[in-house]
Amino acid sequence: MAAGNFVAYYRVSTKKQGDSGLGLEAQKEMVARHLNGGDWKLVAEFTEIESGTSKGNRPKLKEALETCKLYGAILVIAKLDRLSRSVAQVARLLEESTINFVCCDNPHATKTHLQMFSIMGEWEAESISKRTKAALEAKNERGEKTGAACWRTPGAGALSAENQMRGRALAVTRIKEKSDEFAARINRKIRELQADNPEISLRGIAKALDSAPIPTMRGGKWAAATVSKIMKR
Repeated sequence: MAAGNFVAYYRVSTKKQGDSGLGLEAQKEMVARHLNGGDWKLVAEFTEIESGTSKGNRPKLKEALETCKLYGAILVIAKLDRLSRSVAQVARLLEESTINFVCCDNPHATKTHLQMFSIMGEWEAESISKRTKAALEAKNERGEKTGAACWRTPGAGALSAENQMRGRALAVTRIKEKSDEFAARINRKIRELQADNPEISLRGIAKALDSAPIPTMRGGKWAAATVSKIMKR
């Protein structure tokens, strides 16, 4: 049974299909059937008119993903091929967007499911790397020249102190980037609220965000103080 916020994404392959609604109504019907029952809200719908093999930017899909981030919503699609015919492309797309999705014709094809394909690809790449390294080490033992005499420092396996510090710095940077991205999205929404009601108070903005419903970065409720902090970012 569906629960929470959802953003629907539909795609038709040609301009003609977009004008006629060919295929679009069927996708909408599948989404409606999937969401039937439960405590859910469809906060937005986006329709892309583009070829499945196109390497375009998919502006509507990007809008849908941004809306998912704003509302803490799940992206819902009728069929997997409505996102892309390339599973690898879909996996990368969802990994970058940090949102979850559900596919109506195969509810088990979750983001985690698709990431398994990426994991297998990484495993294969690592296997090739190990085989290449073993071959080069064998050449070194035979005294043959190679592009490098060794591939790791003695005791490799544990990260050096320098690399540990670098890793922590990257983690802090990524957390700040996510926080900045979240603040930017919320501030755009706040400006919309202020445009509609110039006299709206911080408490009024908090109430409007909760009613949307748009969760805080940690998934909680809004307060006037939290809104104020976001507006000062």
